[in-house]
Amino acid sequence: MREAKPFLIVPLVIAIGCLWWVPRWWSWLAFGICVLIVCYVRYFFRDPERTPPADRDAIVSAADGKVIFVDEVEEPSYTRQKMKRVAVFLSVFDVHINRLPYDGTIKKITHQPGKFLDARVPDIDVQNEAMNWLVATDRGDMVIRQIAGLIARRIVAWAQEGDTLTVGERFGMIRFGSRTDVYLPLDCEVLVKPGERVKGGLTVIARWPRR
Repeated sequence: MREAKPFLIVPLVIAIGCLWWVPRWWSWLAFGICVLIVCYVRYFFRDPERTPPADRDAIVSAADGKVIFVDEVEEPSYTRQKMKRVAVFLSVFDVHINRLPYDGTIKKITHQPGKFLDARVPDIDVQNEAMNWLVATDRGDMVIRQIAGLIARRIVAWAQEGDTLTVGERFGMIRFGSRTDVYLPLDCEVLVKPGERVKGGLTVIARWPRR
């Protein structure tokens, strides 16, 4: 993945330099540390294939991680109305690719400058650096918020306004620990609870009302 290249090149260069310039066994210790860093970076930027469920009423998670909030709050970016929110915390060990919860078209993307507080704090969604996505589906609009955390310092957007994506398709990622919130219409039935582990593009977190 292109996002991983800067994090792979630097420790590799340092590792090779250690073998030449650091004296005796210290060079091998430094080399080993750099190799471990490279291995972790490759692990962090992993991008597994996922096959979303075929159920047309199912809404899947946008991210891998642990559900930390399931509530009804006012969506602050686009709708300004009360919506159901499912907030997922991504640790530094989770896959950080974000996937679309349901087939839809990206209507609007806005960048929200802010702080880098712990992503598990309830109200950091309006304080922290974030990327807000308004997604139009054939069942209603949803909002996705990628939130930078204490360690995460860059939100990466791959999709653009006007793009039409299918459920489970990748639209971006957040580097090194973060949070992804999905806001849904009030008539959706949320199926997950705080503390549960979910996988992006795979775990069903909610269902649309039956037509």
